Amino acid sequence: MHHYSKIGALFLLAFLIPQFLFAQEGKKISLEDVIKKQTFLPQTVQGINWMRDGQYYSSLRLVDGHSQVVKIKLATGEETAVLIDGREIGLNFTEYAFNPEESMALLASEVISIYRRSSKATYHLLDLKTGKLRQLENGEKISYASLSPDNKKVAFVKGNNLFYEDLQSGEKVQVTMDGQKNAIINGAADWVYEEEFSMAKAFEWSPDGEKLAYIRFDERQVPEFNMQKWGKLYPEDYHYKYPKAGEKNAEVNIKVYDLKTTQTKTMDTGKETDIYLPRMYWKDDSEILAIIRLNRLQNQKDILFSEVDTGNSKLILSEKSATYVDLNYNDNFIFLPKERGFITTSEKDGYKHIYHHDLAGEQIRQITKGNWEVTSMIGVDASEEVVYFVSTEQSPMERHFYSVTLNGKRKNLLRPENGTHNINMSPDHRFFIDAYSNANKPLQIGLYDNKGKQIKLLEDNQDLQEKMLSYHFNPKTFFSFQVPDGISLNGYMIKPPAFDPSKTYPLLLYVYGGPGSQNVMNAWGSTRDWWHQHLAAEGYVVACVDNRGTGGRGKAFKHSTYGQLGNLETQDQIAAAQHLATMPFVDKERIGIWGWSYGGYMSSLALMVGNETFKMAIAVAPVTTWRYYDTIYTERYLQTPQLNPAGYDNFSPINHVNKLNGNFLLIHGTGDDNVHFQNSVDLVDALVAANKQFDTFYYPNRSHGISGGNTSWHLYQMMTAFIKENL
Repeated sequence: MHHYSKIGALFLLAFLIPQFLFAQEGKKISLEDVIKKQTFLPQTVQGINWMRDGQYYSSLRLVDGHSQVVKIKLATGEETAVLIDGREIGLNFTEYAFNPEESMALLASEVISIYRRSSKATYHLLDLKTGKLRQLENGEKISYASLSPDNKKVAFVKGNNLFYEDLQSGEKVQVTMDGQKNAIINGAADWVYEEEFSMAKAFEWSPDGEKLAYIRFDERQVPEFNMQKWGKLYPEDYHYKYPKAGEKNAEVNIKVYDLKTTQTKTMDTGKETDIYLPRMYWKDDSEILAIIRLNRLQNQKDILFSEVDTGNSKLILSEKSATYVDLNYNDNFIFLPKERGFITTSEKDGYKHIYHHDLAGEQIRQITKGNWEVTSMIGVDASEEVVYFVSTEQSPMERHFYSVTLNGKRKNLLRPENGTHNINMSPDHRFFIDAYSNANKPLQIGLYDNKGKQIKLLEDNQDLQEKMLSYHFNPKTFFSFQVPDGISLNGYMIKPPAFDPSKTYPLLLYVYGGPGSQNVMNAWGSTRDWWHQHLAAEGYVVACVDNRGTGGRGKAFKHSTYGQLGNLETQDQIAAAQHLATMPFVDKERIGIWGWSYGGYMSSLALMVGNETFKMAIAVAPVTTWRYYDTIYTERYLQTPQLNPAGYDNFSPINHVNKLNGNFLLIHGTGDDNVHFQNSVDLVDALVAANKQFDTFYYPNRSHGISGGNTSWHLYQMMTAFIKENL
């Protein structure tokens, strides 16, 4: 029998939303509110830049459609000056950066996205003393323009080559010459590093501004993927390098260019070339470059120290795992000044924690410890010997900000409010800005000192909070339950606004479920959450459960799906549906599931493998076989197809089509550079061969996010109609 466990009851008590914050009578949440009007989207604070004197920060805002950068005093939170006025200089910029002495600003406009993180833009340099504005590269679009620490130069990538310009003489130097599309990339990430190592720019100025370290990608041997771009009489082919699991990756080197000698040195990263080099960090003396090296299977992570004048490298620290070594998507590596070693994070004790090592790699101390995770290291104040970090110590469903001394003592909770805290801290660690929310409180952005004392509330979203009072809905409640294996899973539920416990309601599960991800968070909702509120207003119970393999709960929980993606996750989603079906208000004959990307993979599998439990599923942009997905992500969790063919095939929806017994809607964009349309094409082929009827829809030229113009409105209308017709 499935009942709410004691833990589940505690979660419900801890996270029940105060009903007085919401109207008991009011408007229903409409689809137009959610998608067209974006009614529940909170206001935020953008373009925060901490200023060098430690007394001010700057922020980007729009005034009557024009960009402005304003200067704000940290002690009071009061605005003191307009530093850059887009209307005055005749430029509507969307990004800005100052040089270290704050005499110049680099302004980006007309930004064009390439993939998820990569972009090109028109860049201007503004002299803040004279007001003189000039274009870089005569307005030609370039990428990742970055001012040097010595205030004298700007580096950028164009045409797969790295350049820099001397700001005084105007002289431009081309650092690399061999850049070529789909062949050689210098200073910018290739597709798979960008997507899976969360990077686009792949160069770094040395602290003295005299050297440029950059990654060179040789992707000539990487197989090409081809997508058609529809719209012309003869559709265009779009070719780009995409290494699918088991195929060849780009060969990578890290090089350092010396501006004075014009010489380039290649850092020694070992004889093995089938490796990843995703991170590099300059030591403050500009003589040592720390390099992170991963082997192809990502079960060994090495930290190398390279002498940039010679290229010679020394292995400082190596970590191995029977599964994979977590790279730390947040850049959790910090050199301490005065030869005091470095700080990094590791999961080696079963939870991600902070460690202090000397420059020889010897561990000095484990700074944090416990059955909780450090999710990001915010900074280290070396002079005060204090480390700042965000962790799951209060709850895996929350994120809280702490400080702790380097010796691991005097841990201090700086932001105690229940919910999710995102921190932006000043370089001198005296102040921070906290973007905080929880499930019933929209984004609150505040300026604080390093003891956690609020200086000023920058954005309270009071208008949105007042607007919420006119809507009638039930906020999320949180619960937990045990799967048959005895493991407890966390979930949330949204009930219809006029919920009647004596009635029964259809249930829709929302799933993502991929390794390290989390959907069940005590945070303000996104568009999908508010769509779920609309569905609840239409009479559905909506729930979401984080299955095994998801994040926030330690290494054993996250790594349990290693080598068998889709197996435990599907069991858990089926168990979640069966558990919720025991609730007296859930109609167990009307349970559906939907998801996007990994969630589309999960919803497809759940409907097929769990055909006795689920009546319908929607899969948006799903992976249907991991053989079609990229090397870095897939092999991290499954090894290569050559080493683990069963892990790739046993839980591919393509191999379970004969079990389809419900209503299935398959949606994909034909221009999806991430999860290729090929995944859905092959699933359709298999479903047809199995003589299974289903619904499908493709969006021409749309990428993985399936957006642009009227697209989102069309998509959510279609999904809503499908749910109403089939659940």
